[in-house]
Amino acid sequence: MPDHKIADAESRLPDHGLEGNGQSLRTFRSFRETQRAQRIARGLLALFFVAMALYTVRGFLPSLIWGGIFAIASWPLYVRARIRWHAATHQLLLPAAFTLGIALIFLVPVTLFGIEAARDAESVLHLLNNARHSGLPVPPWVDHLPIGAQSMRSWWEGHLQDPDDFSALLGSLRIGQSVKMTQQLGSQVMHRGILFIFSILTLFFLLKDGDSVIRQCLVVSRRAFGKRGERIALQIIASIHGTVAGLVLVGMGEGLLMGVAYLIAGAPHPFLFGVVTAVAAMIPFCAVIAIGIVSILLLVKGSAMLAIAIMLIGLAVIFLADHLVRPALIGGSTQLPFLWVLTGILGGAESWNLLGLFMGPAIMSVLHMIWRNWTRVRD
Repeated sequence: MPDHKIADAESRLPDHGLEGNGQSLRTFRSFRETQRAQRIARGLLALFFVAMALYTVRGFLPSLIWGGIFAIASWPLYVRARIRWHAATHQLLLPAAFTLGIALIFLVPVTLFGIEAARDAESVLHLLNNARHSGLPVPPWVDHLPIGAQSMRSWWEGHLQDPDDFSALLGSLRIGQSVKMTQQLGSQVMHRGILFIFSILTLFFLLKDGDSVIRQCLVVSRRAFGKRGERIALQIIASIHGTVAGLVLVGMGEGLLMGVAYLIAGAPHPFLFGVVTAVAAMIPFCAVIAIGIVSILLLVKGSAMLAIAIMLIGLAVIFLADHLVRPALIGGSTQLPFLWVLTGILGGAESWNLLGLFMGPAIMSVLHMIWRNWTRVRD
């Protein structure tokens, strides 16, 4: 209340209560202003420390988010296992077992992929060493090319068959720069490995203290946003569950099916390309790249019919997975239309890299829920 209104109110009060009422009003007004100033100061102080904390751990924020995604995805199975095995007496053993299992899901394929790549690298180095001394003869598959076989043979004989020409070609590739790129790649691999370890540690502690974390998050959500904040959180959780099933599990299924097809067709390195196909299949329509590479390798070997068969089988698997299975798994859990699902996945991948595959659909699912609430007809 402005001072001049307080003065008017004081002039209208009876004489016997004028001084006491005015003093009480001023005391109450001062107390309210002090409380308001303290609330603002506490809020600014909290925002300051939140900003400082985020700035401090900015390099590990993706790891924290990945750990949260792993925990949300595995939490229902973890709770069932805890109930089944009465894990109250195993507060460390069961979270450690789940954490190790999830880590192995990633580490085993990567390790096998690295072993296979190392073997291929050793073969390539041996081939290059021989080519420096005796040249690189024209391989038999050149003559089986459907088009351009003669042009390819002429180029090969003019640039790779003679040892001197081959050495000159290698010299033009800037080996020193390639070594520098290899060193940078090694440092990036080490950095990504540290971030993965931090994600796994985050997952362990979220599983171990999951009940306490959920209870605290519910209290904060209800105080800050009320019941609607809890609905948004449930929508995000449902979206992550659907995305894990729709992207990761379906992608692994596509990689497994195509890996078996590669093996039957006699494609080179069927396991290696099966893993590549599974990883690429986690992004809609990207598995066709890996399948196309395998088809080209089969075509180069002279197996034209097998190359066509692999391409047709791959296109059929991709069509069924991306148009039927994925929309049902991702959109069904959140009532999200297919266009919203596809936009969230592709836009998230472009904006947030691999992490966006999960963040994109979660953001779009919350936006879709808000849109439905705003457009709902109310009586």
